[in-house]
Amino acid sequence: MLILASASPRRQELLKLITEDFKIVPADIDESVDKSLPLESVPEHLAYQKAAFVSAQYPDDIVIGCDTGVFVGNRMLGKPHGDMAAFEMLRLLSGRVHRVITGCAIYKGNKKLTFSDVTEVEFYPLSNEEIKAYIITGEPADKAGAYGIQGKGSLLIKGIRGDYFNVVGLPVAKLSRALKDIQAE
Repeated sequence: MLILASASPRRQELLKLITEDFKIVPADIDESVDKSLPLESVPEHLAYQKAAFVSAQYPDDIVIGCDTGVFVGNRMLGKPHGDMAAFEMLRLLSGRVHRVITGCAIYKGNKKLTFSDVTEVEFYPLSNEEIKAYIITGEPADKAGAYGIQGKGSLLIKGIRGDYFNVVGLPVAKLSRALKDIQAE
């Protein structure tokens, strides 16, 4: 059985592009990380922790753990805690290019495979009014970086370089190939 260690409805929908046959078992882990860990490796580290947690409960199954981070300058933007935090994040992203990194980990018994995928996203310059109007939609509340490319957040984006689905939260093509590799071993 294939298990997705995530409660994210977006990841669940994207995994259906690979297979309809999977189970959801969210990983209940502490997502705090050692500050000495390089910032851009945090998503892969957390994906590994999530997959390990669920794999311990289901050692005979294939478990996928994922985590997505939004990186601008030397900062990692998580999910905003309130409208003011969302406003500050979107103001920071306005008119700039940032990176979205999704880390993935696959466990199958003693086999472990981890990888990250990086997509660059460029925002249009945004006025305060545009940011406030987007925040009112409610979309920013549960998304890293305070935006969702698959919804009204798409209106903020000038362009991307890389995998669109990675920005949504699951690098589908890369994950599909990794699953084939781990099943072939």
